[in-house]
Amino acid sequence: MTTTQRPVAEGLFTWPPSASEPLRLIGSECTACGLVSFPAASDCVRCASDESKTRLLADRGTLWTYTTQNFRPPSPPYDGPEAFEPYAVGYVELAGELLVEARLTEPDPEKLRIGQDMRLTLVPYAVRDDGTEVMTFAFAPVEESTAVEESTSVEEFAQADPVEEAS
Repeated sequence: MTTTQRPVAEGLFTWPPSASEPLRLIGSECTACGLVSFPAASDCVRCASDESKTRLLADRGTLWTYTTQNFRPPSPPYDGPEAFEPYAVGYVELAGELLVEARLTEPDPEKLRIGQDMRLTLVPYAVRDDGTEVMTFAFAPVEESTAVEESTSVEEFAQADPVEEAS
């Protein structure tokens, strides 16, 4: 059986993600003062300008803070599944842009840490009565091995082409 998927809300992230258009959050940038907002806003909360442009936000960031949601939130506004599973939520800093509040894919607080590298991903939010899977964005920890490999590559590059001092 093929499951139909849809975004939790239109205009939050690129949909559907593909190789030519990878997953990105959709924000806005005030053309008057440069404030970046998420979700996208037509009016600026800093300068009250009503001129903004759409901006795709970074897909990687740093975990700024987090907490765990260990009980089912009240409904409304929560409209997720009845069978509740605890999850983590946090603020992820997108360097040079803003802090984004988001669900985290790792629910175990022992596996999360402030300053941890995070990457944007999609997770199921709910399944509707017709079988449609509702997808939302979340941030997942970047595996430590990937970070180590990337830093090793940079160090190797720097060592492979040393700069000679003029004598």
